[in-house]
Parts: sequence; structure tokens; C-alpha cells
Amino acid sequence: MGWKPNRTEKRPIYKQIANFIEQEIATGVYTSESILPSERVLAEKLQVNRSTVIAAYEELQSLGIVERKKGSGTRVSTDIWGLEHRRIPNWNRYLEGGSFLPNLPLVQRIRKETQENDLINMASGELSSHLFPNEQFRNILSEQPFTGFLGYEYPQGNEELRSTIASHVNETRKIKTLPSSILITSGAQQALHLIVQCLLKPGDAVAIEDPSYCYSLPIFRTAGLKIFRLSVDADGVNPDDLIELHKKHRIRMVFLNPDFQNPTGTVLSMERRKQILNLSAEFGIPIIEDDPYSLTSYDEVVNPTLKSMDDNGNVLYISSLSKIMASGLRIGWVIGPSKVIQRLADAKQQVDFGHSVFPQWIANQFIGSEYFHPHIHFLRKELKQRRDQIVLSLNQEMDEKVTFYTPEGGIHIWVKLNRTVDEQKLLEESIKKGIAFVPGSILGSEKDCFRFTYGRAETNLIHEGIYRFSEAIKSLEK
Repeated sequence: MGWKPNRTEKRPIYKQIANFIEQEIATGVYTSESILPSERVLAEKLQVNRSTVIAAYEELQSLGIVERKKGSGTRVSTDIWGLEHRRIPNWNRYLEGGSFLPNLPLVQRIRKETQENDLINMASGELSSHLFPNEQFRNILSEQPFTGFLGYEYPQGNEELRSTIASHVNETRKIKTLPSSILITSGAQQALHLIVQCLLKPGDAVAIEDPSYCYSLPIFRTAGLKIFRLSVDADGVNPDDLIELHKKHRIRMVFLNPDFQNPTGTVLSMERRKQILNLSAEFGIPIIEDDPYSLTSYDEVVNPTLKSMDDNGNVLYISSLSKIMASGLRIGWVIGPSKVIQRLADAKQQVDFGHSVFPQWIANQFIGSEYFHPHIHFLRKELKQRRDQIVLSLNQEMDEKVTFYTPEGGIHIWVKLNRTVDEQKLLEESIKKGIAFVPGSILGSEKDCFRFTYGRAETNLIHEGIYRFSEAIKSLEK
């Protein structure tokens, strides 16, 4: 046996051994009922601990590939090929070898806890159900019964909805576009996924904000992109940083969330917007503008979007109804040059044959109804109250322990703890006390930072959530 496990590989050694033995069985080196080397002998040959070999054999036993009997050793299963020469696939190998990467372990942990336990949820980036226009939806359904076609929709999305969105973005964000330049997507995340898959290739360099929601998404790593970070300050990203990155790495695309950025809540200044657009035109770098929050502006003033200022067609504009109506509708859209939209629509058609008809109908009816503007006014008022409550609670419970930026829109607040903590331990202690949030490492490089989503937690629970977070920190100080 000349093979040896690779100690520089990220995969555990016991899994490497199990996979090697499985290959030896598959190629006939070890036939049915063959006795495998003893744990001690194999450990000596491979220069590993005996416990590592035991773990490898137990892995093979769990897959039905080997049988183990005390005193008789380990042998290849007598029925490994079954009566019809069938075998159970090694699902672990498939799971590890798939090209689409899983979510980060911390992301999976937070999702599991918020779904299965009764926590004060200040982690999920969505609105609470009380902020959804549920009654208005019921009125629409009772007043205007659906009579549309229930077959596959046009790949770009329902034409009537795209016309409504074209009018909507012109009225609310001063974006002039045509229905032919709009693609309906399953939320903003599908829009990002389609752009990455269709317009970029492995090895391409992209720039994202730091911190950023995009940093937590596996789609960038799955696509093999080289990710470079643009630090965010009170005025957003610095255009000079983009110049330096492009000189060094030839940036192919920039992803920005200019208004009430997730997670910092900051707004890209007007001067920097102009500079970034000029750089985009000078270097020929496309900008992906992700704009889920601009309509939540608490003072009801909506900043000019990059897309509305774009005279060259360099900006692909993404938005959705998830943060202003209901995340479960899964209605998002991309606005861009017609050729780009057609390419993305072709890819979407391959994935899901176009968006679901009924949510598109509901979205179209609501955006074009008398309900829309009163709902946005209500939403701004409610979110401002929640923002005020979390600011008050942080000042009361945390005092000098934290610093934070007070956002003027959106649903997130970015909190920096004025001391170093083990964020994993803090999260676990907080979960024990019944509060969930997002540690900063999931969203970027800043240490000792945390994102609290006040749009998800009910107003009367916000103070209790911050109190529990404070208590979790105290527990770690003991």
C-alpha cells in the first residue's frame, strides 16, 4: 500500500482513508468478504492514530460497505453488491464534491435556531409579519378575483407587471426604463445569482463592500470569483479604493448597496456616487446596484439611485418587494441593457421556466393600487419607531460598551463592541438567553461587530432582546 493521506488537505484524514478503501473495494483490490487490515496494522502503515482508522472503518460500516465483528476484524460486506448488484452510494462523497458550496456554518446555525426555537429574532433580514400588507392583499383578492393564465409565464416575467414596475421606478426613483429592459426574478438573491453565473467566469475579480451582505453569499465562492473588499465608512465606499483595486487586480464588476447599506445602514454620499459612476465609465466596469431599502427612508426623501444617474448604461439595477411588502412573494427585478436582460432571462428560463404567475399578479395589483403609497408611509413610520427603540435600548443597556451608526432608513443597525470577545461563544450564550443576531465575521472583516435587524423583531421585544444580549456579554466577563 503506497498510498498515504494528505495532511495538508482540508478534508479529515479518516474520511480520506475511508474514501481510499472504498475505491480499493470498487476496483476489486478487496473483494466481497475480504478481510481488511487490522486497525493497528493499517494505522502503522498509514502513520496515523488507531482512532483515525477506527473512525474510517465506522464510516464505511455506516454506508454498508464493510461489516465489523468484535474478535473477527473488519471485512468487506458479504452483500455489498446486493442481489441485483446494487450498492448504496457514498452520499458523503457526493455532498463534499458538489460544486455549489453550502452556507457558512454560522449562517446554518443561526437559521436552525431561529426556525426551531422561540428566540427574539434580530438575525433574519426581513420584516415582521405585522408589517406585511395582509389586509390589503385580502381586499385585492376579494375585489379582483384572479382570471389570468396559469401556464408557464414569459421568461422575462409578466408583461403587465414589468410595465407597472417601469412606471413604479420612474415615479419613486426617477429611473427611466422600458418593460423590455426588466427581468422579474425570485427576489434579489436570484438576480445576483443570475448575474454572477451569466456575466462572470472563474478567476474574475469583483469588488464588494466591507462589511456586506454579499460577503455571506456562497454564490461568489462557488463561481470561483476573486473577491476584493471596499471599506465602508459613514459616506459609503471610497472611490479612491476602487481605483487602487482596479490598478492591481483589473476589477470586472462592482457590487454596491448605496442606500441604508446592509449591514451598516450608511448611505453612499452624492459626491461619491458621481465619482463611482465616472470611474465606471472610465474603466468600463459594470456596477451592480442592489437597492432593497431606499423607499424605507424615514424622512420620505429618496436619494437619486446610481441607475437614475447613469447616462452610459453601466449600471444593472436590482430591487425587490421583500423589504417593503412581503418576502414570501419572492418578487424581485433586474433593470439593465436589453441584451443583458435577454441573456439573464434565458438562464432563468433554464432554471425555473419563468417566475410563478400568481405572485406576479398580486404584486402587479398591489403596486398599481391605492394601497401602495399609504402602506409605504405606514412602513416608514413603524420602522422609525423600531429604530428609535433599539437606539434607546442600546444606550440604556450597553452604555459605553458599544458604538453604532444610527441609520435613517432600512432595517439593520451595525453595532461595534468596544472590547474583544469570542463571537462564537457570545452567539451561543445569547442563544441560550433567547436572542439571535448576526456576528460581524459573516458579513466582512470587522472584528467585534454585530448586526441587529429591528425590522424582524416586534417593537415590544426589541428592548428585551438588547437586554438579553447585554446579559450574555456579562456572562462571558465572569
